[in-house]
Amino acid sequence: MSDPLIRFSNLTIAYDRHPAVHHVSGTIARGSLTAIAGPNGAGKSTLLKAIMGEVRAAEGRVEHRLSRADFGYLPQAAEINRRFPISVLDTVLMGAWPRSGAFRSISRQDMQEARRALQTVGLEGFETRSIGTLSAGQFQRVLFARLLLQDAKVILLDEPFTAIDARTTRDLIELVHHWHGDGRTVIAVLHDFDQVRAHFPQTLLLARELISWGETEEALSPQNLLKARAMAEAWDEQAEICMPERKRPAA
Repeated sequence: MSDPLIRFSNLTIAYDRHPAVHHVSGTIARGSLTAIAGPNGAGKSTLLKAIMGEVRAAEGRVEHRLSRADFGYLPQAAEINRRFPISVLDTVLMGAWPRSGAFRSISRQDMQEARRALQTVGLEGFETRSIGTLSAGQFQRVLFARLLLQDAKVILLDEPFTAIDARTTRDLIELVHHWHGDGRTVIAVLHDFDQVRAHFPQTLLLARELISWGETEEALSPQNLLKARAMAEAWDEQAEICMPERKRPAA
C-alpha cells in the first residue's frame, strides 16, 4: 500500500465565492511522480498553491505534515519579474533561504552548491549574468538550479516546460526523473498530454472538479478527456460556491 503524503478532503477553493476547485478528494503518495492536467482555467495552479497553504479552502481541507521549507516551488514564468536587477548566481542562492533564513550570510558551502547546481543545468559560466539577459530556456534552467539548491522533499512545478526549447525541456525532464529517483515527491501542472503520458505515471485530471485520478493512461482516456472538456465549457464562472447540506436553508 502506498504511503499517503498529501490528502485532499472534499477540497473546495473559491475566489470571491466563485469556485476554482470544487470538491476534490484523494491522496498523493510519498515519492510519487504526479501530473495535474486539464483544460485552461481548470484550477490546476490553484490546487498546487493550496498544497502549500497559499490559498485557503472555502470547504474541506488539505492535510499533510509538511512545513513550508519542505516544498520547492516553481511558479509559472508569467508570475516572475525578470526586470529585477539580480544575477544568475544570486537567484540560485535564493534556494538556500527556506532552510537557513533570508538574512543569513552566504556560506562557502552555499556558494559551492550553487555553482554545482548551475553546472548540473548546463549554465556554468553564467554566474554574473543578469537574469534579464537570459532566454526563456536559460532562465528556466536557473530556476531549476535554485530548486536543486533548495533540496526540498516535495517539488511543485507549475507549467515548467511552457515556451522553452526542446533541448531545455529534455534536460529539465531528466532532472525531474532524477528527483523522483531520489525518492522525492514531484507534482507538476502540465498542459501537454504527450509529456504527461511519456514521463508521469500518475495523473490528476481536473476541470474544476475531479474527473479522474490514477494511472496516467486510464486518467487520460479519450472518455475522460472529453468529459473534462465538456465540463470546462459548461462551467458557470458566475456561479456562487455551493453550500454544504447542513447550511442550506430549509425549503
